[in-house]
Amino acid sequence: MPGLLRGMARTAVVAGTATAVSNRVSRRQAQRWGGQDAYGYEPEPAPAAAPAAAPAPDPIEQLKQLGELHAQGVLTDEEFAAQKAKLLG
Repeated sequence: MPGLLRGMARTAVVAGTATAVSNRVSRRQAQRWGGQDAYGYEPEPAPAAAPAAAPAPDPIEQLKQLGELHAQGVLTDEEFAAQKAKLLG
């Protein structure tokens, strides 16, 4: 019987030591590889939130700008009419 008890005690000590070493290695690797995945790659940052859509431009303001461009001679009568129809239509 003493041989059996000695064998069981030895097995328990070896198993306990192996578990402690394995846990210590796992913790050390987790600290070392902090932000890396299992293959050593850094995780991609989360995509930034999409910027809020710009408010729709005021059609009255756009008509005023078109009128100024037409008065300055930048837009022809046809171009002015087409842009105006696009804004209003």
